[in-house]
Amino acid sequence: MSRRFPRYLAAAVRRDLARKMAFVAGPRQVGKTTLALSLPGARQGYLNWDVAAHRERILRGELPAGRLWIFDEIHKYRRWRNYLKGLYDGRPRGQRILVTGSGRLDLYRFGGDSLQGRYHLLRLHPFSVAELGIASARDFLGLLRLGGFPEPFLSGSETEARRWSREYRTLLVREEITALERIQDLGHLELLMLRLPELVGSPLSVNALREDLQVSHKAVESWIGALERLFAVFRIGPLGAPRIRAVKKAQKHYHLEWSVVPEDAARFENLVACHLLKWVHFGEDTQGRDLELRYFRDVEGREVDFAVVEAHRPRLLVECKWSDAEPDRNLRYLKARFPDADAWQISATGTKDYRTPDGVRVAPAVRLLQTLV
Repeated sequence: MSRRFPRYLAAAVRRDLARKMAFVAGPRQVGKTTLALSLPGARQGYLNWDVAAHRERILRGELPAGRLWIFDEIHKYRRWRNYLKGLYDGRPRGQRILVTGSGRLDLYRFGGDSLQGRYHLLRLHPFSVAELGIASARDFLGLLRLGGFPEPFLSGSETEARRWSREYRTLLVREEITALERIQDLGHLELLMLRLPELVGSPLSVNALREDLQVSHKAVESWIGALERLFAVFRIGPLGAPRIRAVKKAQKHYHLEWSVVPEDAARFENLVACHLLKWVHFGEDTQGRDLELRYFRDVEGREVDFAVVEAHRPRLLVECKWSDAEPDRNLRYLKARFPDADAWQISATGTKDYRTPDGVRVAPAVRLLQTLV
């Protein structure tokens, strides 16, 4: 598969570079460098902290002569924030600065002065239905099987995708985490990474994982936090509102690389979670909207997979089914309490497409996902 797709953040990056520094963060191998190098004048201004020769140029202050400086993975430098602050404050007129990294650039501070007010943060996600222009059930199932990372998806091969996934997880633990986190027990961390995909879709119990791995609660929580900061996993909390008796603490987790989830229905739910999070982050990062991705579960056991909240009010409710099914009563219950929210029941393999009298849209997943980003 040789086709290439222009990334959905390209216009936002160009726009932000004209105003401040632009930070592009996202998982390893999601396409940050490719996006950066697609900008005019990018190749002559590109410096990668992981390349020894580039690292020496950065430390010596020998920067490219062009109008665009790109610093890739510089957040692995302990003093990176002070370094960028000095460059930005003393930059020549018209100089643009783009920073890309595989960690949460808004969290990896390592001390030093704050960069607040000097940059815009944009989070780059894997390919999605809308970005790829997917309209058919066949192409959608291909995305579900291969995952949304460019290399395995563009290979078009499930075998190559599996090989990539195994190598990716090894590199994540052995290179990224050791470079950015103070974690020494990599063996148990690898066991955790193997266990987590089996738990997608259910509330995540740190105590149960602690017992499985025979380690402390603090260690498990620390490892999951590290995986979150490196965009390997993300957690969502429950929706809470005065008119519903919602649970308050239990979180669910999902993987940015949804192909690691072994069971079909859970993998589909994970894919939808990634699409919704991508839409939420895009709205936050490019439009300044107050969005959150949550799920619903109450003390009576009613559950709805996802709720997108804006300004503390549900805007979108989504329930996932593998195939055609009757409208979910829990989704209808939640829709009745938040009548202004759009409510969708979407399926991975179903074909029915209709709206119920109480306002629930039942449709193939592509119908909703192609309206996102």
